[in-house]
Amino acid sequence: MTIASNAAETPRETPSPIRRFAALRVFARAITGNRKALVGLVILAVMLFAALFPSVLAPGDPQAAIYGQQLGLSLDHLLGTTQVGQDVYTQVIWGTSLTLLITVVVALVATFISIAIGVSAAYLGGVTDQSLSLITDVFLILPTLPLLIVLTAYLPSGTFTIIVVLIATSWAFSARQLRAQGLSMRSRDFLEAARVRGERRTYIVVFEILPNMISLLVASFLGLAVFVVGFAAGLQFLGLGNSTDLTWGTMLYYAQQNAALESGNPWWILGPGIAVALLGTAFALLNYSFDEIGNPALRSVRRRSGKPAA
Repeated sequence: MTIASNAAETPRETPSPIRRFAALRVFARAITGNRKALVGLVILAVMLFAALFPSVLAPGDPQAAIYGQQLGLSLDHLLGTTQVGQDVYTQVIWGTSLTLLITVVVALVATFISIAIGVSAAYLGGVTDQSLSLITDVFLILPTLPLLIVLTAYLPSGTFTIIVVLIATSWAFSARQLRAQGLSMRSRDFLEAARVRGERRTYIVVFEILPNMISLLVASFLGLAVFVVGFAAGLQFLGLGNSTDLTWGTMLYYAQQNAALESGNPWWILGPGIAVALLGTAFALLNYSFDEIGNPALRSVRRRSGKPAA
């Protein structure tokens, strides 16, 4: 009885520090060995620094209208000033925090929902799979942008509304991908062994299935982040967010409302616009490293050619 009990408990042992360190080294090599992913990581690190320490890069008050109106580029005003005399560069730096917060929160929550629905549907099967797949299909066929506009228009304006609306419209595609991957793993030998040992379904999903889908989970998060960066800025540009929140999207909204291009002040639009593009590019470039982890063919090509896989 004791021997059988010990045998059943053995698979529950946590991975050794050596195995964990080896896994971390694989991720580190994939990122540092891929030039595009490394560029993305550097851009994201700069954005994170600006979000955490905006006063270091731009000591002034972003809402202070104390400068000349519609000033051009200069050493004092790197991106000029707005129509009411606010420094555009300072606003871009201080707007990084809320923009990045919205992006990360929406991507994380949407990824968690896609995991809960996609992996559960694949592993449980039967009526549960059919019901969850039907819900996923409904959200997939809904026109995203019109739905975003309608929901945002009828809900109270603000950052929380933007987050809720983006979460509700962004999880379905990743859930479909995770379900497909989960179906391919459902009959694997190590899952059958776990069932024979009498492991609970929650344990099998969390400790047996998900660790084998890490690269796909990270890729789903990064893909959702790219989606969120653009759509959040787009909603705020259309005036559907809270105009008092300082984000890159609200900066674009005010620049458009005050005809920045027509009045000869293009950097009022180009500043936050380039920032949105850079943040989206950073997340997209990081995807290359996780493509390399999940695709052995890319790793083999890299070893043969001696060049980073792109």
